[in-house]
Amino acid sequence: MNKILPLSVVLSSILLSQPITRIEYKGLMHLSKDVASEISGIHIGDEFDINKIDESLKKFYKQGYFLDIWISATDDGGLIYNFKEKSAISKLDMNGYSSDDEQEALFIEIGLKKGDLYDKKKIESAKKKLIKKIESEGYYDTVVEVTVEPKEDSVALTFDVNKGEKIYIKNIDFEGAKKIDTDELEDALANQEEDTLGWLPGLHNGVAHIDQLEYDAFRAKDVYMKNGYLDAQVDEPLMRVDNGSYLADITYQVKEGEQYRINSVEIDGLVDGLNENDILDDLNLIKGKIFNIEKLRKDISLIKEKVADLGYAYAKVTPNFKQNKQNHTVDVQFLVQPGNKVYINDVIISGNYSTKDRVIRRDIYLAPGDLFSLTDLKDSKSTLGRRGYFEKIDIEQQRVDANRINLLVKVKETATGSIQAGGGYGSYQKFMINASLSDRNIFGSGISSSLSFDLSKVSRNYSFSINNPRVFDSEYSLGMNIYNNSYEYPTYEQDTFGAGANVGKQLTRNLYGYVGYSYSKNDIDANETSTDLVSSVFSNEDLSYTKSTITVGLSYDSTDDYFVPRKGIILGGSMSYSGVGGDEEFIAYSGRFGAYYGVEDIIDYDLIFRYKLRANMLQDEGHISGPEKLFLGGVSSVRGYQPYTIAPSEYGTNEDGETTRTIKGGKKSLVNTVEASIPLSEAARMRLAFFLDYGMIGEDSFDEIRRAGYGVSLEWYSPMGPINLVFARAKNPGELERTSSFEFTMGRKF
Repeated sequence: MNKILPLSVVLSSILLSQPITRIEYKGLMHLSKDVASEISGIHIGDEFDINKIDESLKKFYKQGYFLDIWISATDDGGLIYNFKEKSAISKLDMNGYSSDDEQEALFIEIGLKKGDLYDKKKIESAKKKLIKKIESEGYYDTVVEVTVEPKEDSVALTFDVNKGEKIYIKNIDFEGAKKIDTDELEDALANQEEDTLGWLPGLHNGVAHIDQLEYDAFRAKDVYMKNGYLDAQVDEPLMRVDNGSYLADITYQVKEGEQYRINSVEIDGLVDGLNENDILDDLNLIKGKIFNIEKLRKDISLIKEKVADLGYAYAKVTPNFKQNKQNHTVDVQFLVQPGNKVYINDVIISGNYSTKDRVIRRDIYLAPGDLFSLTDLKDSKSTLGRRGYFEKIDIEQQRVDANRINLLVKVKETATGSIQAGGGYGSYQKFMINASLSDRNIFGSGISSSLSFDLSKVSRNYSFSINNPRVFDSEYSLGMNIYNNSYEYPTYEQDTFGAGANVGKQLTRNLYGYVGYSYSKNDIDANETSTDLVSSVFSNEDLSYTKSTITVGLSYDSTDDYFVPRKGIILGGSMSYSGVGGDEEFIAYSGRFGAYYGVEDIIDYDLIFRYKLRANMLQDEGHISGPEKLFLGGVSSVRGYQPYTIAPSEYGTNEDGETTRTIKGGKKSLVNTVEASIPLSEAARMRLAFFLDYGMIGEDSFDEIRRAGYGVSLEWYSPMGPINLVFARAKNPGELERTSSFEFTMGRKF
């Protein structure tokens, strides 16, 4: 920063005693003269004060816009500020690391973008961030050179990257480790030896992550703390690299100490409304058990949540340990510092360019004036996630004063209107496709509607449905639908015209109940061909019947996302009675269960396990037509088989001595599905799921026929909606059961 030489040398004592007659600001581009005047704090009429002027210089430099500033004074009492602003960055290029279409995002990640002012410290910081990022990918001795090319009023920067070589970990030693298996210690590290099939996603390929090496000692110590070794010490690792082969050996020096058990657990500082004994019963740390640091962390979260649910939003829970080194026990004390009770001042919503504020607010369980509750906050975020309106949801707490906070609800909307399609390929149906137009959030109102039509070879369907999940923002829902479908199955054709309506109520935050009525008219024509060896149980007659049905049901949903849930369960059941008029007389029972469990917090990899179960049972009360019976197969059932091809059947022999099959349909069915979903491309929002379907169906019992299918599905959350490409294989298909190797859907939840 230049000194104010013109003032300190040229100004005379007479000038210093006179007031400032005018002030000029020359060379400003990023600041207006009015703003500059506010920053300087010097005004016309003030007396010349060198200290005050020097202080104004410092204020200008803090703005970060200026490369140089100097001040001069005129004989008539004028004060002139001269500014030389920093050059703007007009171009950013990178060679040797990223592709052109990735560069903009990468530069933003390291803290640079076009239009920023050129600053050497900022460039140096960006270099360090880039090197650290590259080292995290396993590259050793990375070098980054930055070339600065001056332009007319700006500069162009080029980052030349030499990534060096990747280091592969050959061997890891834990010297002094005897009481804990070294495999368990290594599993906790970011740097590990190569796994068998280490090239597969989720497994370790042996590449060293230099940026994580300093933290691995803490990860190893954490393993000891989970097993009760409170005195364990794990020194920083020593990595030796062979510069010829770039293979590395890593050594940890370990002092294990003794294993501790819990002698007592206490909670001090609990607020009124909480009972210590009740909370102690819920804790994971139990007297007499081996100390576990992971259980301690869970207990801290549990206590904090219970305190925060009573309004103490900024409660702190601190653990204290008292070790008895003679008998190797530890007394654990949780010290609660609740702070003040906090109330909601306001709920501020942003990011919703389509969805109306009231649609969001009705799913937020905290309103202005309410006492803060952490459980309510978590439930609000999960409920918003289940709606399927938003790609991202954040609810931040903004402190207003000691007793009030604002909730900042920030959402990023996703496409709720979509063109949905589905299809598949099989030996009978060949290629088929269907489509629909739908919107889960019409005009941001929360009302969903769908208009669908089927263009496949074997089906011609038209339907319209509309549903309001919160009529007049109440707890009640109302929906209706009308449809006209024509299906050509392997053994018969079915034409159906029907309509229905339902009314529901939100019973609790996650529990929903509903009652509905539907009516349909069905016409059946049997397909009789001399070459087809498969027929239906009603293949020798034409059927026409009507069905009038009343349905009641319950559904429970605690998942955290509409399309790709990572936690929570879905549980539902319904009972339908067909016989309120019409030709059909039977009761249908159905149940479903889904459990979702993401393990990213445990293994630092976005792996999601899913288990799904669907069960159905029909109870004959007089008459059940063939098409109303149960069948398995298809993308929503046992994948690898064509729809409606797995069912109880009768087998015989035709005139040519060939085996024939007459499909009868079942009255009881059960399908189990196990899936493991892994990320394929985070940028493209694509995942890969490995699945196993196991289904059972029968007339008198569930397990008369058992079939399984397995395979892999590509899950892509595209701009048009979720697309699921299924590649499946049937396991031991039955005689004359048609299989399907490929199916796809669009618009369905994963």
